Amino acid sequence: MKIIADYHTHTTFSHGTGSIEDNVKVAIQKGLKTLAISDHGPGHAFYGIKKHRFQEMRDEIDRLNEKYPEIEILLNLEANFMSVDGTIDVDDDMIAISDLIMCGYHFGSSPRKLFLDMKMHLFAMLSKYSKGFYEKSKKINTEMMINAMNKYDITAITHPGAKGPIDVIAVATVASQKNVALEVNAKHGHLTVEEIKVALQTDVKFILGSDAHDPENVGEFTASLNRCIEAGIPADRILNAEG
Repeated sequence: MKIIADYHTHTTFSHGTGSIEDNVKVAIQKGLKTLAISDHGPGHAFYGIKKHRFQEMRDEIDRLNEKYPEIEILLNLEANFMSVDGTIDVDDDMIAISDLIMCGYHFGSSPRKLFLDMKMHLFAMLSKYSKGFYEKSKKINTEMMINAMNKYDITAITHPGAKGPIDVIAVATVASQKNVALEVNAKHGHLTVEEIKVALQTDVKFILGSDAHDPENVGEFTASLNRCIEAGIPADRILNAEG
């Protein structure tokens, strides 16, 4: 199985260490056919992209697509789940110039409905220490992801389950219906092998993402690929694989 695209890489537009072109050069060296630049959405309180710079990213990617015809470069966004109601931090203007939108849950997302959304973060943080908070967090996070998939045209959910527990079968079922892929993230360890096996009970598709925050890790899929092989995902269920 060969992974031919990396849809999850970060740059200095959010909190990566390299430029878009730095990531492109490494992707070409590693033989990738497609690279997506997927910096954090503007709703992240600490390192989200500034909305007014999103057009600057579009222009730079268009320029680099002309400069490097041997690779397809896409403008992606790792949007943030902002609220239990499924709101994410993109607007119509951002969607219009994006090639795809992925979405992940991060603790740094600014709450929209103060009490409810702060509770979402609190339960997720406490879920590692209490069975009760684990179940509460799982219910909220699952509802949040399902609501978002019903509201938006999302390409994939990044590292589902990494920041807070989810009901994998429920999320995967809706994802398969909405044509949303679930990411096997090389950096965060989710989906885990067991989570992949659960998701495979549905028709959901998967992607492998490096989640590279520095250029040298672009196209680094070893950890996620090993989990896919152990879980037994067929290559035709992975959107960025061939063979």
